Amino acid sequence: MSRAASYMALTKPRILPLVLFSGLPALVLAGGIWPSPELLGATLLGTALCAAAANALNSYLERDRDALMERTQDRPLPSGALRPGPALVFSLILGAVGTGMLWAWSGAAAAGIALAAIGIYIFVYTLWLKPRTPFAVIVGGISGAIAPLIADAAVTGHVGLVGALLFSIIFVWQPPHFYAIALFRREDYAKAGFPMLPDRIGEEATYRRILLWTAVLIPVTLLPALLPGLGAIYLVAAVGLGALFVRAALRLRAQRTPEAARSLFLVSLIQLLGLFTAMIIELGVDRVI
Repeated sequence: MSRAASYMALTKPRILPLVLFSGLPALVLAGGIWPSPELLGATLLGTALCAAAANALNSYLERDRDALMERTQDRPLPSGALRPGPALVFSLILGAVGTGMLWAWSGAAAAGIALAAIGIYIFVYTLWLKPRTPFAVIVGGISGAIAPLIADAAVTGHVGLVGALLFSIIFVWQPPHFYAIALFRREDYAKAGFPMLPDRIGEEATYRRILLWTAVLIPVTLLPALLPGLGAIYLVAAVGLGALFVRAALRLRAQRTPEAARSLFLVSLIQLLGLFTAMIIELGVDRVI
């Protein structure tokens, strides 16, 4: 792996598309029209850079634990592809550029939300809660769901209904998604000393938590269909993808296997990307018409 590729891997780039998929529809829905290319590009890029900075700082802080886990031991810092000092500097530069871009083009509110999200993810989630409690994922979910709030603030100067609804989808989606990971990666997390929900409350209780969060998630995903600009296309997608998610959660409860947990994890990714893709498609159709 080249040095450039190592720095890119430090940011966990597979997570970053969620910023684009959730931020874009929020920009359009909050303003009622498609924003200018400058505002759209600066907001999405600035948010992506802030998310990349948070991910890179997380990689820096957890490098010793990552070295103990099979799925993370090949990351740039545990593998020795990058040294900690330059990785830290790189992370801080990303954060400074991202928040600076948001401040300049998207406004102080958007930049402040992004900076707060980085702080919550690093200081509250990574350093304080994650090594101590399996319920850290709920707090970490705030930062993971922040892109719609930044987008809403970039257009309106504050957080409104659009940002809150799209934020809620991602926030409520994250617990069942990560609890599924905890089930099929249980031994790996144990090696690093991270407390996982199945170890603290048992597998059966974890299955119930997944079903509970899924039951909350489905109606939350339907609410954006009431927003101006969204309608039949999004509603059909939300119902279909929600049914797929519920089916996977029920299958996990019935089969109680790592394979079923992995299947739920994959279905959760399909659902979330599918929801925001449906939003983008419907908003694009309205623009063409």
